[in-house]
Amino acid sequence: MIAREIRAALPDAVVIPAHPIAGTENSGPEAGFAGLFRNRWCILTPEDSTDPADIARLVSFWDALGARVEIMDAARHDLVLAITSHLPHLIAFTIVGTASHLEAVTEGEVIKYSAGGFRDFTRIAASNPVMWRDVFLANQEAVLDVLGRFLADLGSLENAIREADGPALFDWFSRTGAIRRAIIYEGQDVAAPDFGRQKQ
Repeated sequence: MIAREIRAALPDAVVIPAHPIAGTENSGPEAGFAGLFRNRWCILTPEDSTDPADIARLVSFWDALGARVEIMDAARHDLVLAITSHLPHLIAFTIVGTASHLEAVTEGEVIKYSAGGFRDFTRIAASNPVMWRDVFLANQEAVLDVLGRFLADLGSLENAIREADGPALFDWFSRTGAIRRAIIYEGQDVAAPDFGRQKQ
């Protein structure tokens, strides 16, 4: 949708959407750093009619910044990012919001006793609210598709807990643990304790 608007505004320009999968919860030029794109994926979503020479030039640009480039259909990009980025952010915003509501009951204990899991959710939830509002509105269809699947899975876990189905819970947690190991194997994160954070 946004790419169409850009092409309409710049009819004589070559427009090839590119999405670098990099960065942190911080936004703006001041959040950049020298190795921001190094060994991170950048997804290009050119139209079928795009000149291969133009695509090659853009690939070279991202290569020079140290990124790994993938060319993908725009609809597939939207679905992949809905599950790998947009849904996790939505969950983080929800969990931290729920904890905020509970603060009145727990009198500060949610913040005081924040363990690693909750702390990591708050990092994601600190992301730019304007940007994420626009992301969810722009990718509404794919996000709602993935969110429906997530809610179904969450319902299954709720039933397993309610029915004290230990084997079902163990099987689910074992399979999802393998995903974490695969992310580390692909070099998208590190296995160091506390995600490699330096102790203050």
